[in-house]
This record gives sequence, structure tokens and C-alpha cells, in this order.
Amino acid sequence: MIRSITQKKSDEEIDHLLEGLDRIFIIGCGTCATLTHTGGLAEVEAMGENLSGKGKLVTGEMVLPVACDNMAADILREWSEKMNQADALLIMSCAFGVQSIAQQTSKMVVPALDTLFIGKQTGAGQFDEICTQCGTCILGETGGICPVTSCHKGLVNGPCGGTNNGKCEIDNNKDCAWTLIYNRLKDLGRLDSMRKLQAPRNHQREPSPGKYILPF
Repeated sequence: MIRSITQKKSDEEIDHLLEGLDRIFIIGCGTCATLTHTGGLAEVEAMGENLSGKGKLVTGEMVLPVACDNMAADILREWSEKMNQADALLIMSCAFGVQSIAQQTSKMVVPALDTLFIGKQTGAGQFDEICTQCGTCILGETGGICPVTSCHKGLVNGPCGGTNNGKCEIDNNKDCAWTLIYNRLKDLGRLDSMRKLQAPRNHQREPSPGKYILPF
């Protein structure tokens, strides 16, 4: 299960972003933010109570099934009366959801969360980063294991001198990414790939803002 991993902004930052905005409508997300407990129904209700306690008027609260889906426009229209009473919409979703909602309303939108990374669920309530979307993928040279995300140092030539019995020197409970890559390439009979020096990677290869058109 792949999700956008988010965390709540500090109360101080949210207070700053809402400064001068007294009437707030809160929107959560029923997928990623609900799963990570940062923007589901419980978190939206808690945010509403928090803001009300600070003297804000909460004109409404709702959780979109998928905040980053353009089809959410139909649901937003159903709540338009209460949204129109607000000075701003406080969005408890990933950055993609915030931008998607912003495109579908003339209201000011304020993010309540920070988007950290794209993650895969590896246990109950645990998500591991699997991709930074760097634009320069080297998985074909590392046996399908990404050192940019799996290695704490993001080394594309490894291992570093700190690896100890297959564990990372930064987190000794974590397997060294390059030990995993070595073992994987050894099993595949492709250890020669590790003997090739990888040139410094340009992880900003794609121009910003990025755009891709399917080659039909």
C-alpha cells in the first residue's frame, strides 16, 4: 500500500498561517491522511475543537474521500454554503490535495500538514520511504534496491566506512542499504555492477515545474 506520508504542522505555524483569518472551514482526506492519522475524521474534529478554543469560528468540517481527486469538486459544491462563510479553508491532506482543492475553489487554502515522502506500509502504522521521485533512477544498477532512499546518506557508491556487520552506523537497528544491494547483486550474479563508479547524480534533472506527456 503506497501513501503520501504527512505530519501535522506545529500549532505555532498553523496559528501564524491563520493570522487574521477568523472563520475557518476544515477539510480532511479519507485516504492517505486518514491512514497516517493526520487528516482523518478524528483529526479534523480535534483541529476544529482546537481552533474553536482559540476563538476561531469553524464554519464546517468534512473529510473528502480522496482530496487529490478532481472528482472531489462535486462534493465541495455540496458544502459550498458553509465554505463560502469561511475566510479560508484549512486543508488536512498532502500537498497534492491542497493544490487540487485550491484549483477548485476561489477561497484561500491553508495547509495544516507537511508532506514528507512517498511511503509503503511495512507494518501496523509504519511506513518506509520508497521513492524521493528524484528523476534519476538507478534501480537497474543496484538490484532494485534504491540507495537514495534506503541509505541514510543517500550514497550512490557504497558502502561507506561506517557499516558494521551489515548494519548502518547511523541506525544500528537498520540494515545497511549497500549490504542489501551487495547480497542482492551477488544472488543475481551481477556483482560487477558494484565495481563501476557511479558519477554524481543530478537529482534535479527534470525541469521545474515538471511536466510529462504520454508518447501516444
